[in-house]
Parts: sequence; C-alpha cells; structure tokens
Amino acid sequence: MSGLEVLQAGPGVTVQDMGRPGYLALGLSRGGAADRIALAEGAALLRQPVGTALELAGFGGRFRADVPCRIALSGAPMRATLDGAPLVWNASHQMPAGAVLDIGGAQAGVYGYLTVGGGFDLSEALGARSAHLSAGLGAVLQAGDVLPLAQDGGRTVGQVLDPVARFDGGELRVLPSLQTTMFPEEMRARFTQEVFRRDSRGNRMGIRILPPEEGYGLTSGQSIVSEVITPGDIQIPGDGAPYILMYECQTTGGYPRIGTVIPADLPRVAQAAPGAELRFRFVTRDEALEAEAGYRRRLEALPGTVRPLIRDPAQMPDLLSYSLISGVTAGEELS
Repeated sequence: MSGLEVLQAGPGVTVQDMGRPGYLALGLSRGGAADRIALAEGAALLRQPVGTALELAGFGGRFRADVPCRIALSGAPMRATLDGAPLVWNASHQMPAGAVLDIGGAQAGVYGYLTVGGGFDLSEALGARSAHLSAGLGAVLQAGDVLPLAQDGGRTVGQVLDPVARFDGGELRVLPSLQTTMFPEEMRARFTQEVFRRDSRGNRMGIRILPPEEGYGLTSGQSIVSEVITPGDIQIPGDGAPYILMYECQTTGGYPRIGTVIPADLPRVAQAAPGAELRFRFVTRDEALEAEAGYRRRLEALPGTVRPLIRDPAQMPDLLSYSLISGVTAGEELS
C-alpha cells in the first residue's frame, strides 16, 4: 500500500478533519482541525471534498511518499521545499515518488496544513479520523510513521488562492453568555475597550489571553455550578486572565464566562500567534447569524477563487509529469 512517510515531525503534527459531532452528552467534545478554513482551502486547491489533512502546530517536518501524489499547503504560511526547491504556500503541487517535502516553522499564524490528493486511508474512530489528544484518540505523529494514501481520482495541481485574512489577531465578535451580566457593568465596558495579547500558553483545548493591566472576575466569587461549555466560550479563571476555549475543550466547566466568540471568528483565535493583539466586540444574535451565513458562503465559494499558479518551467522538477501536449494523432484516424 502506498503511503506518506514521516521522516521528521514537529512537536504537534496530527491528522485532523472536521471532528466528531454528537458525543457532547457523553463527555467528548467535537475536536477536529483548529482552523476549519484551512481544511476547506486545501480541499479547494485539489478540487476534492473536505476530508483529512495533517495539522502542523507551529512547525512542520519532513515527509516522503513512495508514489507520486498531489499535495496542497494551506493555513499559517510556512517555508516549504520539495527536494530543496521552494514551494509556494496556499497552492497545490505535484510530489514525485521519493521526493522529500520539507516544511519549516510558521512565518505568521500558528497552524499550517498539508492535504494530500484523495486523503489518508485511515480507519475511523467514533465517526472521524482526527486525533483528539485530550480524549486519547489518535496521537501526535512521530518519525517513522507511515500514513496510507487513499485512492486519488483527481489530477488538479498547480493552483493557488488568496487566503482568508486571519493570521494577525484583530477583532473578535462575541455573544453574551449566561454569566455575562454577573460581571459589573464597568468591567464589561472595559472588556470591549482594552487590547489583549495572546499568551504563549495555549493549545487545542484553549488559549490564554492577557489583559493590559487589571484582570477580570466576579465580585461574588469565581465558581459557578458546572455546566455545559462550548468552543468559543471565554472563561475567567482565578488569575483574571481570560481563556478562550477551542475545539478540543472539556465539555463542562465551573468558571464564569464573560462571553462567547462566535464560530466564524474561531479560526482567527486559533491562528493568533503568541503576542498577537485581540479585541472583543459584543454583537447581537442577528449579527452573529449573519456572520455565520457569510462564513459559510465564503467556504462554499472557495473553489471558485482558485486560479492557476504560474511557475518557471526551468524550476519545475516535476515538469514531465504534466501533459504538455494534447490532441496529437497519427493522422490516419482523421482521414
């Protein structure tokens, strides 16, 4: 069976897809890719449905396939080379058998993605192939791992797209939570006026952000009765620094929540690198629904934004893998 071999892996390389819906009542959060937009971009570049990809948390690794395959690079831009020749990010490429793909550190954002044509031929666990590290499903990839490649019926490569902007922090739209009004009015106003910075502490479960000066908290105690929590919830723990929960978060919690980042803005949270500035703005339910509809429209429109990547033929080691001339005949069949 053909496969993609991991020659070297960064500290947080995992297989990810859209996660496992439907298990919240059993204590399992959905999980899945930290940046869903990047999954969709990778699929659009290869003209295939959204499926699995390798999620590269801050740093990539070295990979080699034993058969020719198609690849797409999306998400946080990273330095990438194929047998030493530089590759364009946010683009799809042909990867010859035996060629070595080398992906370095993130130049902006956090999570880069490597999608292969046809996806990975991996067994599902609870309806998904993605690793859910906090639940013990799957694992971080290591050197020597080989990921079987699924049959690829596509041929499209040499495509590029302009990524959706989300790698520099910025404004996050927030809905009120059940505890929002428990925070003093002055504190809620300050929450929308201050500029926070993304802390170095963060992972697929949650991201800590730092207020510029004074922390946040309830005057009537910091603990509430544990209740259901979801990705996007902004918990205020005892040290006063907010935590934004991500897709691999626990399913119940007892810290008060000052608000919830809407799903359309979670990719911006995931891709905020340590030190990035973040601001919050409360929106109405109607504004949140309109944002969600716009987010879905952008994802659906992604295949239409892909365009050919023009490369210098002299710098294309895979040049002969392309069909350069078509329509040539011996002439006899035309007489």
